[in-house]
Amino acid sequence: MEWQQMVALGIVGLTAGLFGWARWRPRKFSLARDTHCACSAKSGRSGPQSSLIFRARRGERPQVVVKMK
Repeated sequence: MEWQQMVALGIVGLTAGLFGWARWRPRKFSLARDTHCACSAKSGRSGPQSSLIFRARRGERPQVVVKMK
């Protein structure tokens, strides 16, 4: 095996190792990701919340819908 092939395989192996390490390493605790209830606690208010829905299709007028929950 020539040195160029060894360098290329080393780079591929290093890249695969870094991707594997990033996938399976222990992550820091995140309240939003781990408990799925941080969105309501983050806002700090218990009043009504609203959401915006944007719709746009080719050949039609764009629409913006506001939903009050």
